[in-house]
Amino acid sequence: MLLCLTANHQNASFDLLEKLSIGAPAAASTLVAGSAFVSGAVVLATCNRFEAYLDIDEPLTGATAVAVQSTIDAMSIASGVQPEELRRSVTVITGDAVAGHLFSVTSGLESVVVGEDEISGQVGRALDAARQSGTTSSNLDRLFQTATHTSRDVKNRTALGGAGRSLVRLALEMASSRVTDWSQTRVLLVGTGQYAATTLAALRDRGAVDVRVYSPSGRAQRFAAKYDTAFETSLPAAIGASDIVVTCTSTMAIAPADVPDDNRRLIIDLGLPRNVDPAVAGMPGVEMLDLELISKHAPIEALTAATDARALVGNAAASFTTAAVIEPAIVALRSHIFDVLDAEIERAERKAGSADSTDTVAALRHLAGVLLHAPSVRARELAREGRADEFVAALDALYGIGPAAAAVALPVDGRADESLAG
Repeated sequence: MLLCLTANHQNASFDLLEKLSIGAPAAASTLVAGSAFVSGAVVLATCNRFEAYLDIDEPLTGATAVAVQSTIDAMSIASGVQPEELRRSVTVITGDAVAGHLFSVTSGLESVVVGEDEISGQVGRALDAARQSGTTSSNLDRLFQTATHTSRDVKNRTALGGAGRSLVRLALEMASSRVTDWSQTRVLLVGTGQYAATTLAALRDRGAVDVRVYSPSGRAQRFAAKYDTAFETSLPAAIGASDIVVTCTSTMAIAPADVPDDNRRLIIDLGLPRNVDPAVAGMPGVEMLDLELISKHAPIEALTAATDARALVGNAAASFTTAAVIEPAIVALRSHIFDVLDAEIERAERKAGSADSTDTVAALRHLAGVLLHAPSVRARELAREGRADEFVAALDALYGIGPAAAAVALPVDGRADESLAG
């Protein structure tokens, strides 16, 4: 069964999300290694959400509750957040509703800026990280791949596919009220990851031409060469020569000692955890935009576009759930038929001796495939109608195929709309 625990900008503070984002890398491995029935885990950590997706077996009554508690404990240890605080802030999603939630998240429908561009890539990187650490499962792999395909469909087939939806672009739009001419504005970009590349592109789209990059990890020169910009080696000097500073790195990058008090400047902190010491905001001449402030100015979603996108996401989730419910039963039927066929072919070959029967065997296998096509199609139709249990019952009645297929044919719980509190 699939399970998701989500803390996001809708149900958790940015302070909590910041703490969770720091501990994200360790959480998935702990969840898989520390539980006998968590077969897979993928952790998604972005600037406005932290989510743990689990693939769990149910060897005992209340396995979901045990898995939730195990996840809370692992997240608490990794982040330093007390378990009680996590319970108050985390929403639990189970069963069929997990696919709909992830597909909606990946398509940008749950983001601060509806339809944002970056989230799909972040979801893909979360799956890659789980693969590299060995914590994913076949169910989670299929879930996340389908989420990425669904996001592409949303972008290609709805009005949410327009370029330029992101927190970065919203931040720069807010900054534009303080900028007379972007082409004459000196900008310092702190960070050299994919988010920094996205930010650089957004700055250039605004008309910024004097953009320099600084990296706390020393990768500025390589980034500058790749993206045809200049780089800095001294942070205080670079800040002193800038009108706007944009931070998008993974660690605390700017302290009060780094900021000269010789001029007015705008600092845009796009990092989670925070890249700028909160004390910087109180320094003379400094104006600060951070994620919490930016999120409060997110535009109201385009109603029609979001409605169309949600309909597409709903259809994709229903198809995913249908496949998850009925495919194991179809596989069981195919395995049974081909096992019977193989046994009969072996018996016939023993009886016939060494006679060449290659053409006959191929013809029989083709015939078996043809005969299986119609019941496979019908099984999927029944699943879409919510009648998958009828197909499983028929397999049991006709062929004695039951337990393995029936175990996956029953729907599981939907979304728990309440938080863990109470």
